[in-house]
Amino acid sequence: MAELVYNQQGRLLFTEEMKQEYTLLMPQMLPVHFTMLKRVFEMQGFQVDMLTTTHRAIVDEGLKYVHNDTCYPALLVIGQLIDAVKSGKYDPHKVALLITQTGGGCRASNYIHLLRKALKRAGYDYIPVISVNLSGLEKNPGFRLDLKMVLKMAYSMIYGDILVNVANQCRPYELMEGETDRRIEKWVNRLVEDFPQRGAFKRNHVIDNFNAIVDDFASIPLHRTNKPRVGVVGEIYIKYAPLGNNNLEDFLRGEGCEPVVPGIMDFIIFKCDNRVEDHRIYGGKTATYIGASFLKKYCEGLQRDMIAAIARHPEFRPPCTFAHLKSLVKDYLGYGNKMGEGWLLTGEMLELIDSGTVNIVCTQPFGCLPNHVVGKGMVRRIKEKHPQSNIVCVDYDPGATRINQENRIKLMLSNAKLAQKKQAAHTVPAVQTGDGELSVPISGAGPAQTDTVQGAV
Repeated sequence: MAELVYNQQGRLLFTEEMKQEYTLLMPQMLPVHFTMLKRVFEMQGFQVDMLTTTHRAIVDEGLKYVHNDTCYPALLVIGQLIDAVKSGKYDPHKVALLITQTGGGCRASNYIHLLRKALKRAGYDYIPVISVNLSGLEKNPGFRLDLKMVLKMAYSMIYGDILVNVANQCRPYELMEGETDRRIEKWVNRLVEDFPQRGAFKRNHVIDNFNAIVDDFASIPLHRTNKPRVGVVGEIYIKYAPLGNNNLEDFLRGEGCEPVVPGIMDFIIFKCDNRVEDHRIYGGKTATYIGASFLKKYCEGLQRDMIAAIARHPEFRPPCTFAHLKSLVKDYLGYGNKMGEGWLLTGEMLELIDSGTVNIVCTQPFGCLPNHVVGKGMVRRIKEKHPQSNIVCVDYDPGATRINQENRIKLMLSNAKLAQKKQAAHTVPAVQTGDGELSVPISGAGPAQTDTVQGAV
């Protein structure tokens, strides 16, 4: 068994010996993206298990070991990890816990310390906790992020974004249930296997992959009907994690809607942009400014290539560029507003409305001050300028019942469907196109929202 080694500050380290013996437990936030991340870690020789549990015991474990004034995502992540350790599935003496650490002003920077405190209270202080960060906050001899691994992680995010974008536009309309998910699994495996190959991250090769992904999803037989599109925004964990939002996307599809979820790349570019704006507003190290500017430009280039690939197929709606997203916020918030999701959350709501998705669920952990300021706090201003917008803010916390959350969303959806009926009264009658497709334009719903049978005629 690996020896427990501590650094000078008394922190338990994850050692090279542990890498051979231990299983890393990894919370899930973005199902597709994190599946690729898990595979990246496994390619580096780690044994990894991604936690997908969603039962109530997770919340109870979190409440037992984390102060209930701590934000809900921290409670869930820590509760899920401790619940897994206690489950009997693993040898507690041969597991380590993975958790991200941002170093920013959000309480998320303290998750790792809260987790160690919770482990100590639960009697598991011999379990190492690994910080996944790019800021050099904590280092472990058995877990290093070299440039190649960082590249693989970064490309897992952009590939995850394009897969989720086109999949969300296919899944509600698929004729063969489960076909979209089968395509996702196929591409996750293919892309991760491609990572070690020479030239895997060259631009032309990445563009070829983008185009092939979109072409493949465009071939899925679909019956596109007039379904309300519903955007999902909010605090990053609650927005993406099925555990955090009570499987919100599945619920929306079950209510006859198409979920529209902004990608993670906007958040990554936003964090780079924060450093650039900090230098502009406050000054600071020139090297930091140059590095952040380069990384921002690099990520924006990847995003533009992804957008171009999606735009090749008119039946898909590509996301907008980060530059356009940022421009939408200029009359609402200053660019120095960066705590939590900062101005990005407001920008995502504006971009959804700008692209024709006027129905929005803003997910917020109760007590998350930054989220309430840039989310709920901006709704009135947004509605004043965009009266057609239909936004509901939903709190998620240990005491909130799922039925109450869903009832609030259903009320918003009833307004959406009422507005859709009024639009339908002014819709152009259906026409039969030359290739045998039935097309029904929908007023105000965006260019791709038509009633068509695709790939099945």
